[in-house]
Amino acid sequence: MTSDIATDRAFAERLFDELAEHTTDAPGITRAAFGDGEQFAHEVMKREAATLGLSQRIDPAGNLYLTYEGRDPALPGWVVGSHLDSVPHGGNFDGAAGVIAGMAAVRALVQAGIRPRRSITVMAIRAEESNWFPLSYLGSRAALGLLPEKSLDTPRSDTGLALREHMARLGLDPSQVGTGKVHLDPKTVHGFIELHIEQGPVLGAEDVPIGLVTGISGSFRYRKGRILGEWGHSGAVPRGHRHDAVFALADLITALDGFWAELLAEGESATITFGEVATPPDLHGFSKVPGEVGFCLDVRSLSPACLERIHDRLMEIVAGIEATRGVRFDLGERSGSMPARLDESLRAQFAAVAQAQGVGFVEMASGAGHDTATFANAGVPAALVFLRNQNGSHNPDEAMRIEDFVVAADVIAQLLARDDNR
Repeated sequence: MTSDIATDRAFAERLFDELAEHTTDAPGITRAAFGDGEQFAHEVMKREAATLGLSQRIDPAGNLYLTYEGRDPALPGWVVGSHLDSVPHGGNFDGAAGVIAGMAAVRALVQAGIRPRRSITVMAIRAEESNWFPLSYLGSRAALGLLPEKSLDTPRSDTGLALREHMARLGLDPSQVGTGKVHLDPKTVHGFIELHIEQGPVLGAEDVPIGLVTGISGSFRYRKGRILGEWGHSGAVPRGHRHDAVFALADLITALDGFWAELLAEGESATITFGEVATPPDLHGFSKVPGEVGFCLDVRSLSPACLERIHDRLMEIVAGIEATRGVRFDLGERSGSMPARLDESLRAQFAAVAQAQGVGFVEMASGAGHDTATFANAGVPAALVFLRNQNGSHNPDEAMRIEDFVVAADVIAQLLARDDNR
């Protein structure tokens, strides 16, 4: 290992503090995709890159590339990055930690006077959080020419304005997005590395600072499902005459939960979540049999076959409930993402660096989606490094320890500095 490489803790703290100060939206942080908060974060990274002498490029979708040129820039280079948007009222570290880790690692190399053979690009990826636009991995798919043109008409959840309009407002060129044109050629990428806070409790329970991710779950989603029954008086309509949408939803949830338990007993890994459930507020009432209920369904697994098994079972359950409850399901549009298996060789290199540094780690799968999956499925050797994080993510109480961040950034910097096996 190169002993003179060291992440500057004060540098990282300064950037995290600046992002928090300018994007606080009580009770948390809001950096809307293609909005002011995300754009501010991009400007901060551009400013810091200029002080390090990094070249800068922005693709038509707004992804930012900050490059430290290697000794042999003709070689495929490293890309290290993550996203800078957040969920509404989320935490300060989800996404941003990965971009700042890339900047901190490059800065450590520059200060140590080390210029690796391969160029290193810190990538700030647009719009990873799909609550703004219901599109998985919007920015990374756009970079790789994988975003369909129809995606440009997708409205943002808070403004109702189309993606193309939000891009144009930032001076970007949406006409060059969705055409299949590749803005980051996978052949030019030696490996993609993303640091991300863990969004669950595993690393805390194992008492280790980092996790090396083996794979990323894929998903299928119904974001605007509805069950349509018949409104009625709660005291006047007997059970046999009811078309109760809420009882129908309860049947669906109970049946899917039972099937989920069966899958787990078989050794399959999956998650099933009804994240939103509501009757129409302008129609529901204390003394009414509910004639409509809306819901969203999020199903995830590392196995494509398991996802299809769950979907097939969902359709069977829906048909049965429609027959017995006298209701109609309108699931809406199906969306989702493919699972991704991450590169074993790159993960082994990270393990070797961590062991040499005396850094504890575990190997683990990711149930949450990350841009790393887009690169892995495009044939790029990809690694996802989880960072111990207290209090989960997508909430104002994210509490990543800066000392853990420094350890993880050091591991990344050490790997980037290596010239062997590259």
